[in-house]
Amino acid sequence: MFVRTESFSQFLRFYPIISLIVLIHIILFLVSALPIFPQLWVYEQLAGVNVFIKEGEWWRLITPIFVHMGFAHLLFNSFSLVLFGPPLEKYLGKAKFISLYLACGVFANIITYLIKPLTYSHVGASGAIFGLFGFYIAMIVMKHPFITKESRQVILPIVIIGVVMTFMQSGINITAHIFGLIAGFVISWIAGRK
Repeated sequence: MFVRTESFSQFLRFYPIISLIVLIHIILFLVSALPIFPQLWVYEQLAGVNVFIKEGEWWRLITPIFVHMGFAHLLFNSFSLVLFGPPLEKYLGKAKFISLYLACGVFANIITYLIKPLTYSHVGASGAIFGLFGFYIAMIVMKHPFITKESRQVILPIVIIGVVMTFMQSGINITAHIFGLIAGFVISWIAGRK
């Protein structure tokens, strides 16, 4: 389920939404590195800066999902999406998958805005990715046949490690991780009940 055996062209064809999201990550990262822009231009325009959201720049509840600070941040989040997203994109379909991904990311950013001080700023896809984890966890709790025993043995340790690492590293938006996870769980639970 989580092992990628497709060729690059097959991956693009089978998982167009994930491919597009990763492409956006890479483009924004590369644009931020271009010398024609000030070093932090992309970050300044698209980061979730609470004071600017309060002043009406509502797009900052969405755009941080696609912006990353540093290559390691970009690589980790994009790799996580490529590893854990495809089964859900295939299972849910393109429209429901992107809706789930954005709903979790935006919800995480809204809660970040409501809880954190106005001076707080953040970027990264982690809230949305933790939303995918939450979706899987709810499926495990509900014993959904989509999640096999082998899949449970992969996803549970990853989620536990992810949550633990959330509290152990500095510079992590703990609020986005936890509330992204909660959003994914609730969406999956509601969908499973229907």
